[in-house]
This record gives sequence, C-alpha cells and structure tokens, in this order.
Amino acid sequence: MQAILQRVSFSLPAAVWAAILFLFLVLLAVVAPQWLAHGDPLLADPLNAQLPPSAQHWLGTDQLGRDLLTRVIYGSRYSLLISVAAMALAVLSGTLLGLAAALSRGIVDELLSRAVDVISAFPDLLLALMLIAFTGPGTSNLIIALGVASVPRFARVVRAQTWRVMTSGYVEQARTFGLSRATLILRHILPHAIAQVPALATLGLGTAIIGTAGLSFLGMGPQPPTAEWGLMLAEGRNYLRNAWWIAVWPGVFITLTVIAVNTLGRYWQARFEGGEA
Repeated sequence: MQAILQRVSFSLPAAVWAAILFLFLVLLAVVAPQWLAHGDPLLADPLNAQLPPSAQHWLGTDQLGRDLLTRVIYGSRYSLLISVAAMALAVLSGTLLGLAAALSRGIVDELLSRAVDVISAFPDLLLALMLIAFTGPGTSNLIIALGVASVPRFARVVRAQTWRVMTSGYVEQARTFGLSRATLILRHILPHAIAQVPALATLGLGTAIIGTAGLSFLGMGPQPPTAEWGLMLAEGRNYLRNAWWIAVWPGVFITLTVIAVNTLGRYWQARFEGGEA
C-alpha cells in the first residue's frame, strides 16, 4: 500500500498537488466554514468600515465593516454549491439526452440533436442570462439557467460515445447471448459512453463558477446581504479607489478556484486520452 501511495505521489505534477490542496481548503470552507472563520459574515460594524488588511482583519473590512476574510470563506458555500448543482443538472440532462438520441435513432435522434444544436448556438452565459430574464433572479433559477446552458457539451459527447460503443465487437457479442436491452445498456453501453463525462464535468465546473459569479455580479443570483463571491464583487466595485480590497479579494479567490479546477480537469482529460490511446 505504501509503495502504491509513493508511486501516485511521484506521478502527479506539483501543479496538480497544489490544485488539490487549494480545493481541499475550499471544500472545507464549504462544508465547515466555522472552522476557518469564527465571525458572522452578516455582522456589520460601521465604526470599522473600509479598514485595510491588518493583523485583526487579514483581508480588511467592507463598506459596512464586515470582515472580508469571513465573508470570502462563507461566500465559497454559495458560489461552489450553485456551480456544482448546475453542473450536476447539466451532466444528468445531457447524459440522458445523448443516450436517448443514440439509442432511438431515426426521427427522435434528429429532433433531439437539432434541439441541442439550437441551445448550443448561444454562448453559455448569454443563454443563462436570457433564461433568468424570463424566470427572474434567484438561486434556484440561476442553477437551472446555468445547467441548461451546459447541457449540449455533455449530450454531444455521450451521443457520439454511445454510437461508438454500440458498433463495437463486445456489444455485438453481448447481443448474441440474449441479454435484455436494459441489461445491455446499463452493463455494456452506459459505463463506456460516460467515461469522458467526469473530465468534462470538472472542466465545466470552472466555467460554471465564472458564470455564477458573473450573473451574481449582475444581480441575477443570491441577493444582499448574502456572502457570495460575485455579489461581493458587485458591492465592492464602487469603492475601488478608496478600498480596493473589497472587490479584489473575492476576484482573487474566484480566479484561484477556477485555475485549480481547470488544472485538475486538464490533467484528468490528458490521462483519459492517454489511457484511451
């Protein structure tokens, strides 16, 4: 066991280990933010408003005197959970659509494929913004909008992989054994058709984090006084000259999180393509 762990540790690049460590801290902030921050992210203290970073307030305070480190830590919960929920919705819907299209063929495949083409004709952020314009702002609507906008990337991959697996030799052989259609799909087609989905979902999570922050910045997500990274950026943009730290720190954590997620996603994708080759 120790030899296996040593082999894994040496095989992973330093950048991947750094990404894993940072994402572990972000996950800890999501699951148990009180372990990293002992204050209340909503507690205002006007007498200590716009204080620069110091030993007492490591990242400074915002325009209402709220500790920025506390708000950034608690803000990860909204930003990450919204992004993960949106990506889970996209993965589930895209997988079902891609699988249904490939298995149905004919007119059903054509209709589903054209529907996916229509959705993918719009940039993800623009489509999400259009959907929220109809449904209204809010956390649930933000999740649905971002999830729907990300469906095409998974539907196309699953459809293409399903077609490829269905024409493979082992599936044809499994048919000759008299397996039921449901068993054939669940045991032999689906596991191979979705093999690339985890890597795509990891890369898509970075895009979802940016989309969540961008739409929250525009007021389409959680509403004040919620601690959410995009909303904190919006609140701090009016104080860039006098208190730059109010907007800079949420932006820094958004950037670092996206870089860490994309680093893992790229590494996972490279390993998948290398293993496939």
